[in-house]
Amino acid sequence: MSAEETSRFVRLRVELVLEVQDEDELTKAALGRLARDPELPPEERAHAEGAVTEDTAEALAYLVDPFDLVSEVPGVELQQASWSSERVEYDPDSPEWDLDEDDGADDDEEEVGIG
Repeated sequence: MSAEETSRFVRLRVELVLEVQDEDELTKAALGRLARDPELPPEERAHAEGAVTEDTAEALAYLVDPFDLVSEVPGVELQQASWSSERVEYDPDSPEWDLDEDDGADDDEEEVGIG
């Protein structure tokens, strides 16, 4: 059997482009989550508060949790996750943002688009 047939692990890649319509609301939500996090040490809390206040992308990264995305999917357990956020120029008509573009992905990968 090949490794592909025997592996129980799946790498799921997701790329989202979000439009921030209210930076203050986003920042307030991130600060609220920080305030409710009982396991965050005070020195890390102060650093995180500064980061989410200064950068909307950081606020969004703090609010989006990969575990939340898959926690209710039956039959799976999240083993590892990483994510980042950055401000980008977005032009939906640009070929750069074509989600159907063939990026050399394996045939086993499935791409799902919304919209």
